[in-house]
Amino acid sequence: MVVLGSLVSAPALAWLVCFRLLPWGTVLAFALTGFVLFLAIVTVTTAALTPGPAVADRLAAALITGGAALVGIALVSTVVFTFARGAAVLPHLNTFTQDMAGVGPRDPLDRGGVLHAIVGSLIQVGIAIVVTVPLALGTAVFMTEVGGRFARVVRTVVEAMTALPSIVAGLFIYTVLLLQLGVPRSGFAAAMALSVMMLPIIARAADVVLRVVPGGLREASLALGASRWRTVWHVVLPTARPGLATALILGIARGIGETSPVLLTSGASSFLVVNPFIGSMNSLPLFIFSAVRSGEPVYIQRGFAAAVILLAIVLILFVVARRLARPANGR
Repeated sequence: MVVLGSLVSAPALAWLVCFRLLPWGTVLAFALTGFVLFLAIVTVTTAALTPGPAVADRLAAALITGGAALVGIALVSTVVFTFARGAAVLPHLNTFTQDMAGVGPRDPLDRGGVLHAIVGSLIQVGIAIVVTVPLALGTAVFMTEVGGRFARVVRTVVEAMTALPSIVAGLFIYTVLLLQLGVPRSGFAAAMALSVMMLPIIARAADVVLRVVPGGLREASLALGASRWRTVWHVVLPTARPGLATALILGIARGIGETSPVLLTSGASSFLVVNPFIGSMNSLPLFIFSAVRSGEPVYIQRGFAAAVILLAIVLILFVVARRLARPANGR
């Protein structure tokens, strides 16, 4: 009851403070003030009703609950705002079946679409997954199952690369593939840049997952006469499959939303390209970037619609990854 009462009274007091007593009439000020007042009300009420040790426990619970609520509100508001800005575009079927070839920023919404960006994102992320997953999984197995001094060095490098700026990954691929090897700007080059971004994320997460596999499973397999690598393939990896799917999800989330590596290595195009080795290939993040900064209201709406489509694609990929990771018995 204390928490419930605080949840009701804190927003009312925050509204009074922000919109009546002080010139803080913004949503951010209202949210922060309400959160602080919520904690204060919970603390004072708990201190008046319960002994001392319970105050700290109730305050910690309120802090966690309030923080989770703020994160949830921020997430929901972002999704709702994005969907509201792009809602006028989504009912048009041509949004999903046409590209922007011959379509200008001021053309009506019944002309043009983002098919080229959708296909480009799927192709680039698909190639990046095919390239990255074996390398990341092999790196994680090496760090976990082989060990040694060199494995510690590899783990340090992988951990450092998780904070690699996306522009650096794009510059690396641009220098190596485009300048040194003469590879043209293409979807393949963009996929390689995304692979550089995804590799440390998947490898680091997979390393953590493999290290929590019970050692008794390994010992039982070895006791039955299986070799080390047979144990890894038939015991360790299947046991860690749900966690490895989570690692893949984290990598996809990092790669599919990148803009600068694609801009450097592939560039934008207004027409559909299905060959990843020839010609510039657009992607949804790059289309969103160019549309939102255009200044044209119609084109900005297309950008927000592309953002909604990107969110839907990410959600679908997450669901597919979790389904594939589910054990055969469904548990």
